[in-house]
Amino acid sequence: MKTVFFVLALLFILVIWLYLDYTLGRKKHVATSDRKEYPARPGNVEFFNKGPDLFKDLFDEIKQAKHHVHVLFYIVRNDKISHEFFSLLTAKAKEGVEVRLLLDWLGSNKVSKQMIAKLKEANVQFSFCHVPKLPYLFYTANVRNHRKITIIDGKIGYLGGFNVGKEYINQDPKLSPWRDYHMKLTGEIVHDLQTQFLQDWQKTRQNEETYSNNYFPAAEGGPAIIQAITSEGAFMEEIFSKRIREAKKSIFIGTPYFIPSKLLFNDLLAAAKRGVRITILVPCITDHALVQEASYWYFRRLIKSGVEVHQYLNGFYHAKMMLFDDRICDIGTTNFDQRSLFLNYEINCFIADQTTVTKIKAFINKDLQTSKKLSLADLTHVGLLTKVKETIAKPMARFL
Repeated sequence: MKTVFFVLALLFILVIWLYLDYTLGRKKHVATSDRKEYPARPGNVEFFNKGPDLFKDLFDEIKQAKHHVHVLFYIVRNDKISHEFFSLLTAKAKEGVEVRLLLDWLGSNKVSKQMIAKLKEANVQFSFCHVPKLPYLFYTANVRNHRKITIIDGKIGYLGGFNVGKEYINQDPKLSPWRDYHMKLTGEIVHDLQTQFLQDWQKTRQNEETYSNNYFPAAEGGPAIIQAITSEGAFMEEIFSKRIREAKKSIFIGTPYFIPSKLLFNDLLAAAKRGVRITILVPCITDHALVQEASYWYFRRLIKSGVEVHQYLNGFYHAKMMLFDDRICDIGTTNFDQRSLFLNYEINCFIADQTTVTKIKAFINKDLQTSKKLSLADLTHVGLLTKVKETIAKPMARFL
């Protein structure tokens, strides 16, 4: 009896600690979090939806770097493609090119001390960001830097959903082929990516001078009008809500995880009610436990309201993309889930250019052709295990 009482007391203390840790940590986070809506700028956009194509282009451009290579990723693995990536950065640093590599501490936990030591020996400047710390250990462990940014010589920028690992180049049997959206950007928009990278870097190296005119060379314009928007576990919900409420004809949402906030969910229901055609594309297979079941409650309500929900069948769908009225496209790192909205550091680009939108629509249509449309019956007649998973997932939605 004493043992049972002791265990229950420990559990009670643990729950109280987690609650206070999260509540107070969140309060401090919101009070200090930064939001940036950079100016809309002219630029050029090239899209990649296949990992091998992206990494060939990215690696080729890094090989041509003359002054600096600045890289931020959420995930870098300890595998062949990751070693190739590290070897490339090492070679450029040995040539005298400034190389800075910033990785999320938890997302890139497979990167070993030996690998980091080799990078530093070659004069690669390396830092982990978002290392959990007291007094809010649980909360800070959940706040991740989910951005993926690469800047080469201040002239070329990359941004999107791909990380560095074998699954992203179709070498994970379960998740292949991997479908994602990533952008190669040129023009003034690259200056904003550079600014954001340097600010993230500064947070980990507070006594280090990060600004240099060489990081911001003169840039030509381009046909696309691009606006970068960043968030730090807050404010992206407000941005998405505004776009959804302004939509008049159509909304497309592509996301690997659909766990919206109450505000965005109600916005979508209201949009459907006023006649906006809404299409949502998610993967059929999943790479994380419970995320799929967490979406079912929302999908049932949305389908009843006339929203089309499709599951991608040709591999794993990891894209983060929205299209409003076939006029404004949003691509970035933010998933349509509560973790991205309320915990992660993210960056997105809103693009207004008909040529660019036409290209994106072609990607969307191709992906919808290799998907199946879900019916209400598909989500109603589910097994006991699925119902249990849904029950478990609901209170954990923000952390999935």
